[in-house]
Amino acid sequence: MITAFAGWLHATALGWAISGGLPWLEPTFKTLHFIGLALLFGCVGAIDLRLLGVAKGLPIGPLQRLMPFAALGFAINAVTGIGFFAGSPFQYLQNIAFWMKMLCIFLAGLNALVFYVAGFGQIVTSIGPGEEAPLGAKAVAAASLLLWIGVMYWGRMLAFLGNAF
Repeated sequence: MITAFAGWLHATALGWAISGGLPWLEPTFKTLHFIGLALLFGCVGAIDLRLLGVAKGLPIGPLQRLMPFAALGFAINAVTGIGFFAGSPFQYLQNIAFWMKMLCIFLAGLNALVFYVAGFGQIVTSIGPGEEAPLGAKAVAAASLLLWIGVMYWGRMLAFLGNAF
């Protein structure tokens, strides 16, 4: 089923364009993907580090106003990532690094869901300068940092690990 979807996606105009039909599109997507990652990890990383006790002089509430920029970064990465996949889907389907990256993205999303469902999103907003975050929020922040670092690591390894299956 995923192979059929991959074949269909590759046959679309996007697949044609990214696989060489528009030679400028792939480097543009790579640049945008990097910018999206910088937005996402820069914003989420700053909040996670503060929750873990770094820069305790900062209140967390104002840092959380960075989240729309993190969401924008994620959206940019989702669009460009789909483009990369459309351009060469079978290169990705057979690459262990791709599946590890997807697993890290899924777990990072699940981790964020836990953060908000557990009520930490509202709790940490009121944490002022010099105050500690609850232990549960720290655990979620640590997991977030590790998972997003995992996304970056496995994304970079795509070029080096090749077809592992």
